[in-house]
Amino acid sequence: MTNLYGSLEAGGTKFICAVADEEFNTVEELQFPTTTPQETLKKTADFFAKFKNLAAIGIGSFGPIDVDPKSKTYGYITTTPKPNWANVDVVGALKKRVDVPIYFTTDVNSSAYGEVYARNNRGEFIGGTSHPEMGHVYVCKHPIDVANNFDGVCPFHKGCLEGLAAGPSLEARTGVRGEHIDIASDVWDIQASYIAQAAIQATLTFRPEKIVFGGGVMAQNHMLERVHRMFEELLNGYVPT
Repeated sequence: MTNLYGSLEAGGTKFICAVADEEFNTVEELQFPTTTPQETLKKTADFFAKFKNLAAIGIGSFGPIDVDPKSKTYGYITTTPKPNWANVDVVGALKKRVDVPIYFTTDVNSSAYGEVYARNNRGEFIGGTSHPEMGHVYVCKHPIDVANNFDGVCPFHKGCLEGLAAGPSLEARTGVRGEHIDIASDVWDIQASYIAQAAIQATLTFRPEKIVFGGGVMAQNHMLERVHRMFEELLNGYVPT
């Protein structure tokens, strides 16, 4: 019997579970909203428990998370701003139902690994005691946010990238979910300014060949061009890219 391999994208909005064969052909996939930890992890375990020839599971989770296998809280989501999800043992909950090796990393790392693998490159994740949290770096606030005294939606920080540029910040500013906001709205340029700042920080810190953007905000077709334009304006030709 051919081994199957499970993957879980544990997102703050939705969970996506999938099982594939050794040739990366998807056998089955299931997607559902992220609700309470109990309900969400039960659905996840129910999905993977169906497959008797499952060899391993890889998890990419929203965070912060504990990725140190030597830690007592390895496999936990830790100090997340998502309500009810702080200090939740994701790996432990699945291990109770599915006794296979489980690899646990951040959602960003798992996506990055896919990009690296697809390009036949080799490399390592950056991290010492834990994974980086570049989403929570502080950024220079846009003049419109300054005028409106908008500090973002992060419960830990006022003025960090996550709080000012993540999807929920759109609704906090406008009262409308991002997918329903007109592309002519000024709010998209506000978002682009923050994401461009993040790209500049990554460029000047790591000098990467490529920067890969994910998430719901960047899924908007018009956003990449806005970010490119703002990136060039803010970087102002300082280093070649």
